[in-house]
Amino acid sequence: MADQPTGSHRPRLKFWGWGRETDALTDDENALIDQTLGMLAPGGLVETPPPSESDFDLPRPRLTPPSALAGFCSSSTYDRLTHTYGKSYADIARMLLRQVPAAPDLVAFPRQERDVADILAFAEEANAAVIPFGAGSSVCGGVEPAVGSGYAGTISLDLQYLNQVLELDETSRAARIQAGILGPELESALRPHGLTLRHFPQSFEFSTLGGWIATRSGGHYASLYTHIDDFVESTRTLTPRGPIETRRLPGSGAGPSPDRLMIGSEGILGVITEAWMRLQHRPRWRGTASVRFNDVDSAAEAVRALSQSGLFPTNCRLLDADEVRLNRVGDGRSPQVILGFESADHPVDAWMHRALELAGDHGGAYDAEAVQRSLSGEAEGSQRKGAAGAWRNAFIRMPYWRDRMIAAGVIMDTFETAVTWDRFPSFYATVKREMAEAIQRITGRHALVSCRFTHVYPDGPAPYFSYVVLGSDRGDIASALDQWRAIKQVSNDLVVREGGTITHHHAVGRDHRSGYDIQAPELFRHSLAAVKRSLDPRGLLNPGVLVDPQAP
Repeated sequence: MADQPTGSHRPRLKFWGWGRETDALTDDENALIDQTLGMLAPGGLVETPPPSESDFDLPRPRLTPPSALAGFCSSSTYDRLTHTYGKSYADIARMLLRQVPAAPDLVAFPRQERDVADILAFAEEANAAVIPFGAGSSVCGGVEPAVGSGYAGTISLDLQYLNQVLELDETSRAARIQAGILGPELESALRPHGLTLRHFPQSFEFSTLGGWIATRSGGHYASLYTHIDDFVESTRTLTPRGPIETRRLPGSGAGPSPDRLMIGSEGILGVITEAWMRLQHRPRWRGTASVRFNDVDSAAEAVRALSQSGLFPTNCRLLDADEVRLNRVGDGRSPQVILGFESADHPVDAWMHRALELAGDHGGAYDAEAVQRSLSGEAEGSQRKGAAGAWRNAFIRMPYWRDRMIAAGVIMDTFETAVTWDRFPSFYATVKREMAEAIQRITGRHALVSCRFTHVYPDGPAPYFSYVVLGSDRGDIASALDQWRAIKQVSNDLVVREGGTITHHHAVGRDHRSGYDIQAPELFRHSLAAVKRSLDPRGLLNPGVLVDPQAP
């Protein structure tokens, strides 16, 4: 097998950070980061330069594919590096440190479903672990080939060539779509038909349908259709023991759902190759509003009222004052709730006005003229102006900003959860206080800890916490990484102890296993392990995720 620059057909991605190799920060963004770094370290910082392929001396691959598979397998340095980590803080930091202890031996780029089955058969024969790989945006260790010594090698299985919309059922408003399709590719294929999936996670540009399903991704809708689960009509999954294809149905009460077994399985039961997905008509009417509150408790009560009103806003993001300041969408003193409604069928004025009445009942204030402009669509791009537009831009660009911040020694990360409304006030206060205290204790420095809601339900919100603290002003990324690990353990323990989930939409991976093992009932975990033994008796698929690796 010839060593190739890459087996990918897409523009080259940064193996050490977010985005394409050609993506860069703007001058304005760099100036803003310079200002932030200056506040964190007035005496100056040492920035670690990004690595190049020549910085790594990877061990020779331990696996040699048979000739029938060699044409779509790669052992190039670039491909192995690109499939070593996801995009968490620890992943970026380890690449900056040039630490790659467990690169995959092979990266397979199957061209068709039959190739996937052949790779699984080869892996079983060779006793090789297989890591299903969408586009590598995991932030919880979900695609890392660190599988221990019980395997003869590791294969990263990249589905990027399985990226087509195969069938469109416009009557039922559904489409059969291959799992390796990226978010932008999917939307481009549906747009000519006036249709959309309308699932836009922050990783949208660099994540795939199969990855969304396997990790129970959260997306565009802040209420009602919050997870990818709501859009899955049926799935097709290849397991080491054969395919599992479910029937297309709008709903069913026929026992436990086989689709629900695969949704959220994180690649441990099989490789999702395609799915029938429920679609939406593209929205024609929209409206946005930014509502200011005097305190976070009033804002949260307003959001609770909205979530229980049956209005189902598309956007309903509470930003506490620290989150407002972190994203530079306001004065940093007033919590804000960013509201949005959209519809393909009717104007949304009545829904918006009722939502604003509810917000006003809890002390919310807003610019009525700006709201009316957004509803009337008077200005091109009016939905992307004001506080809502500023927050949207920060949301999309934050992963790019983060890469430079990490290189400068800043520890910058997030953790997310969900909790019932009755627990939220004490949960929010406790998590913010104890995280700030723990970060101060671990780093010796003050941290900014902020919170926003990503999604809301009638019975509770999904709080998403961010923190920023200087780990080292001397370019000591290794020290910063050790500090991050200690902080990560605190956040994992804290959200579970206080009654939240270990993750609302980032998935479990390897980083959240300790919390998952506490949250999931013991008998359920044993049952899941038994299902895995039935479908993957050699324990080759993503070992260590959700359940313990099986003894070789």
